[in-house]
Amino acid sequence: MVSLDFKLYMITDRHQTAGRPLLQVVETAASAGISAIQFREKDLSLREQFDLAVKVKKITDRYGVSLMINDRADLCLALDAAGVHLPSTGFSVDVARSLLGSDKLIGVSCHALSELKTAESLGADFAVFGPVYDTPSKRPYGAPLTLASFKHAKSITSLPLFAIGGINQSRLSAVFSAGADGVAMISAISTAKDIEARCAELLQAVTSF
Repeated sequence: MVSLDFKLYMITDRHQTAGRPLLQVVETAASAGISAIQFREKDLSLREQFDLAVKVKKITDRYGVSLMINDRADLCLALDAAGVHLPSTGFSVDVARSLLGSDKLIGVSCHALSELKTAESLGADFAVFGPVYDTPSKRPYGAPLTLASFKHAKSITSLPLFAIGGINQSRLSAVFSAGADGVAMISAISTAKDIEARCAELLQAVTSF
C-alpha cells in the first residue's frame, strides 16, 4: 500500500470556480501548498478530458502535487499521474490495480459501509466517505450520512478515510474528531474569493489535527 502524505484533498469542478478558468484555480491552489488534487471533469468527452488533464498535469508537476484522475485508469497511465480515484460505480479496485500496478494510488468514493468494506478488501489505498453534510454536488448520492455514520465507518476500516460533502473550515474540528484522516473539498476551495488565502487557512487548520 502506498503511503499518503496529505490531509487536504482538492477535487476539481470547472463549473464551480466563481467564473475563473479551471487552470487558474488549480495553479493558485497548487502554489498555495495543496499537495493532492483529483481531476474530476467527467462530463467532458475522453479526448476533452485528456487535453485538459495534460494542462493540469503540467501545473501539478511544477509544484510537486500528486494528481489523481477520476475513474479513468487509461488517463492515469497516459499521463503517468499519481493514481486514480474510483467512483462507487467504477472499475473494481482489483481490476484497477492490475492495470496500474502497485506504485499508483487508488482511492475510492464510498457512500455505504458495504462499499467501504469492499474497497478495503480489494486493496484500495484510501477511501472518501460521504456526503457527511448536505451539499448540492453530492445530493445525487442521497441524504447526508452524518458525523455519527462517518465515525462508525472509521471504526470498521483500517483504510485512511477522508470526509467529503459540505466540509468547510468551521466543520474541520468535528470531522477530525469523528476520526477523519483527511478531508476532500470542492467548492470550499474553488469558489473562495481568495483561493490562496483559503488554502493557507485550511492547510494550517488540518495540520493541527
